[in-house]
Amino acid sequence: MKNEVSNKVAIIGGTGPQGKGLALRLALAGISVVLGSRDPAKAAETAQQLVTKLAELDCKADITGLSMEDATKAADDLVILSVPYSGHDDTLTALAPLLVSKTLVDIVVPLAPGNPKVVVMPEAGSVTESAQLLLGDDIPVVGALHNVSAVTLNDLSRAINCDILVCGNDLEAKKRVMDLIEKMGTKAYNAGLADSARCVEALTPILIRLNMSKDVPFSHAGVRICPPDGH
Repeated sequence: MKNEVSNKVAIIGGTGPQGKGLALRLALAGISVVLGSRDPAKAAETAQQLVTKLAELDCKADITGLSMEDATKAADDLVILSVPYSGHDDTLTALAPLLVSKTLVDIVVPLAPGNPKVVVMPEAGSVTESAQLLLGDDIPVVGALHNVSAVTLNDLSRAINCDILVCGNDLEAKKRVMDLIEKMGTKAYNAGLADSARCVEALTPILIRLNMSKDVPFSHAGVRICPPDGH
């Protein structure tokens, strides 16, 4: 498959804070977005709210809301999974037959129940690896967008304040995801194979801890790859 950005991207779990922020950023970049939810009516209502918000910025957005299954079918190639970790495996199991010929972009972090400052990694090593194991090698899984704050994504008055680390076993799939991410005005880096997600996903609770700390004079910080001076 050619290394090109999809015209229509599905976000499963698109009615949550992370999903809505991604939908706004992608639509602002001219990408068509379809939100997928267990409640199609809620997805449609959320989509209309986002379209209205972008219209206030003179952006004519293409955002629609459907069931999870119909949203997955509607995606050209990339399907972003943005659900709570507790529902990750069940959601993927239900959608697996519909993901054939598509790429799954898994942004889920295995935060401990009741304690977002701790991760509980699955037996496979990371959520990204767990998803790849569940779906099989014929459906590429790309781990990305684990370390960006939902608040940051939803605040369209500011650019995304961090770089995005992308990992997965399929290089061409990673390149397509990186191209999509960079459409949102930030930088994406190839962080390696799927097992790199063990490190990337584990950064999220560290950022949450820092952002919650009274000793840190800011919140919603992310990860930035800093080149040497002069580069």
